[in-house]
Amino acid sequence: MKNFKNSIFYIVTIGGLGALMYWIIAQGKHLENGRNVVLPSVKDQWSQFLDSMVHNLSHPLALLLCQVITIILVARVFGWFFRKIGQPTVIGEMIAGIVLGPSLVGLYFPEYSGMLFPKESLGNLQFLSQIGLIFFMFVVGMELDLKALRNKANDAVVISHASIIFPFTLGVGLSYFIYEAYAPESVEFLSFSLFLGIAMSITAFPVLARIVQERNIHKTKLGAIVITCAAADDITAWCILATVIAIVKAGSFVSSLYVIGMAIVYVILMLNVVRPFLKRVAELKNSRSSLSKPVVAIFLLTLIISSYVSEIIGIHALFGAFMAGAIMPDNTRFRSILIEKVEDVSVILLLPLFFVFTGLRTQIGLIDRPELFQVMAWVIVVAVTGKFIGSALAAKFVGQSWRDSLTIGALMNTRGLMELVVLNIGYDLGVLSTEIFTIMVIMAIVTTFMTGPALDLINWIFKSNTTIIPEQIKLDDRYKILVSFGNPRRGKSLMRLANSFLRKEADPCAVTALHMTLSNELHTFDLEEHERRMFAPVVAEAEQLDQQVLTLFKASNDIDSDIVEIANKGEYDLLLVGLGRSIFEGSLLGKLLGFTTRIVNPDRLIDKFIGKEGLFENSPFGERMRQITTRTKMPVGILVDKNLVGLNKIFMPLFSAEDGFLSEFAQKLIYNNDASVSIMENVDEAGATIPNDELSVLRKKFPGQVETVLDRTMKKEFLDDFDIMLVSLDSWKRLVDSQSVWLSNVPSVLIIKP
Repeated sequence: MKNFKNSIFYIVTIGGLGALMYWIIAQGKHLENGRNVVLPSVKDQWSQFLDSMVHNLSHPLALLLCQVITIILVARVFGWFFRKIGQPTVIGEMIAGIVLGPSLVGLYFPEYSGMLFPKESLGNLQFLSQIGLIFFMFVVGMELDLKALRNKANDAVVISHASIIFPFTLGVGLSYFIYEAYAPESVEFLSFSLFLGIAMSITAFPVLARIVQERNIHKTKLGAIVITCAAADDITAWCILATVIAIVKAGSFVSSLYVIGMAIVYVILMLNVVRPFLKRVAELKNSRSSLSKPVVAIFLLTLIISSYVSEIIGIHALFGAFMAGAIMPDNTRFRSILIEKVEDVSVILLLPLFFVFTGLRTQIGLIDRPELFQVMAWVIVVAVTGKFIGSALAAKFVGQSWRDSLTIGALMNTRGLMELVVLNIGYDLGVLSTEIFTIMVIMAIVTTFMTGPALDLINWIFKSNTTIIPEQIKLDDRYKILVSFGNPRRGKSLMRLANSFLRKEADPCAVTALHMTLSNELHTFDLEEHERRMFAPVVAEAEQLDQQVLTLFKASNDIDSDIVEIANKGEYDLLLVGLGRSIFEGSLLGKLLGFTTRIVNPDRLIDKFIGKEGLFENSPFGERMRQITTRTKMPVGILVDKNLVGLNKIFMPLFSAEDGFLSEFAQKLIYNNDASVSIMENVDEAGATIPNDELSVLRKKFPGQVETVLDRTMKKEFLDDFDIMLVSLDSWKRLVDSQSVWLSNVPSVLIIKP
């Protein structure tokens, strides 16, 4: 009744007032008499519409939005591709920027490039990308664990400073040979040599931290040293860079001393005045609920003021952003919340703009003479020699093994985004010519790209296995279950389910709990706390069940592939995963989203070409589950959890002759839980039961605990009586495709892929 009244009110209000407005406008037509109002013809109206559309498309805001859309899409695709081949996503985004610039799109599609990136629009792109960089450097500063830096600084500082002074010296030496031919006319040798030196010395702390996490060496002594080295390197390099910028902007070393003096005062104030104030605020407001908008505004205002002051002083706004992040309170929870608020916008939306802006400046076509190729080769050799060899020799000197020393050298040679930041500063200051800028960008990509292969080669030479799978798991011949969970609540349900398969076995079976998190969602200061937080409820549940469990944690850049690799290499007998219910499930929006995912998802396109797509047409699962079920070598159990507690009553519908394999799992559940199983058997077209040898064995083994269901209507009252439904993957797909009415009434479901 209420809905009917609302509808009547809506129709009367909208219709009545609409009619009134129409009458007023019609009466107002008479007021035009004598005003020489000329109505354009239909043809003129169409021309006006087209002119209006062209004007709208060329408007600076519309153009900027079009640029952002294009950049994000291309960056995501390239990032995905390089992630799939084991490279950091940042490599793909860097190359995406070069592809969209004059080196490729501008070279082969100049009209399109000129339309999308006209010169007059690059100013907007630059300023927006600089805002993204300011937020990113703020996050980089917060990622630094200064407490750990103080505790582990001895060896790390030696290695870090050696990894700076070696390449810095070689860079200054190289500048002596290329200054005359390739330095801009008005740039003095001091500025050119210092910038070339600092550009050779940079290590990309964020990329290095991700690689350490993904290689699962963050818990090792080596990982701790590398992270500390990179942090010390970052702080030192940015201080040196600030000094170099001051010298370049001041014009002479003596006048730069004033700038450096002001910078020192600024740093002292930040450390001794601003930092204690922020620490006090964080102590009072360290939870998500208490971190209100005014409190967030205080911290963001600190960031902006710090960037502004450092820019005014003459040491660049990015140093101020980095400094603001570094002095943020040590509270892990607080930093995580604050990073969460600024990171996604800066990394996903704004940083790709910086990569493309860099790509628009990078003209690979300029490297077209033998002498330029020779200079590029020397730049890469000097960069790798200085950073790799310098770090490795210093590490060996302080007592590291050759394997660890070379690993440190390979990781410290990673330059990534931080190198592009330095190069763009040098280019904006006019210190680097276009040719040298392009050569240095190529060097940044090459040295970052080589990190993964170099680590693999070092591990191969020293016969090191970096897999996170313990050796005892591979050698264990017991029944082994791998439980892979995303959130602790689902992990507890999966642990109960795993225990239900083996609690009465004479020889205690092996259960491994695996949790993975995307490496770009984790930060070095939060790594151990995140692992403890994720596993604590699952381990507590295992202790309550008296179930021994081994925990595996990995920061990954490709969770699907890593789950499959760990499951296959560990030679597990069963993989258990949880399935979340989508908020769009069954809706028109959900169907549209599923359709668009199939179109744009690169994994699906690849599977289409190699013939796997047909196996999962109309799959009821998300992309991750589809990848796991198609690539694992062992049975996979997918739990749809509806508050699963016990497994006393089990319902097992069979829809085809191939579903007989479910008897093996039903047998384990019956034996270990004293459970009863109700089976809805497969029938032919006439309605007669189709015999099944596996079911016959199950009935003989547990005669009093197996019954047959004759009623196939599956009413809600019947299904409510069960704890879980055991069903094959193919049968579940049929139920979903047929939109069976009783699907919404089923209890918790364990879907088995044989």
